[in-house]
Amino acid sequence: MPAVTANPANPAVQPTRRSLPYRMGRLAGRSLAYCATLIPVALLALVTAPLGGADAVVARWRSLRTGLLGKSPTPAPARRPGRLAVLGHALLSLLLGALALLPIGVGLLVVLRGALYGVVVSGPYVGAWGGPTRGGAWLAHFLIGLPFAAAGLAALIGIAAMHQRLTRRLDGERGSRWLIPTMLLMALAGALLFVAWTHQI
Repeated sequence: MPAVTANPANPAVQPTRRSLPYRMGRLAGRSLAYCATLIPVALLALVTAPLGGADAVVARWRSLRTGLLGKSPTPAPARRPGRLAVLGHALLSLLLGALALLPIGVGLLVVLRGALYGVVVSGPYVGAWGGPTRGGAWLAHFLIGLPFAAAGLAALIGIAAMHQRLTRRLDGERGSRWLIPTMLLMALAGALLFVAWTHQI
């Protein structure tokens, strides 16, 4: 198929410059929603899988992949995952869900202390970044928060991608050897970051 080139006489064949930002924004939104469900679905899986609901748990993980992340459904595996495999997946999902709370919290702080700074902080703004005026402090905090928001969304995209790779293992696909060690290292780094942040409060 030939490449579409810009044609000033026909706006229908103009190249869509906003397609990449739109796709990235949509991926970030889907990843945020997906990561927000990790903890409740993992807790539900830990309760229902030992009671004989392992198949329903696996179906729930698959529906999250297809519904929230928009991934194509995988064919049913020839061998169903065992109860221990489902419980292990739920524990790792719980770990990733706890890790996802960090970028979600950063995003919440960016909204409250960046986009809504002038609303939640009544002043005075003499010692604030961008002060002493309210508008200057508000703008400064908003601009400072933008890279943190972008980093948080990128982290959520990575966590969601890692978890969907983990979920594919329930379908019988062989996962990379680096997957679980990387998850554990990320969880350790997240725990250290959280401890360091709480000591700064």
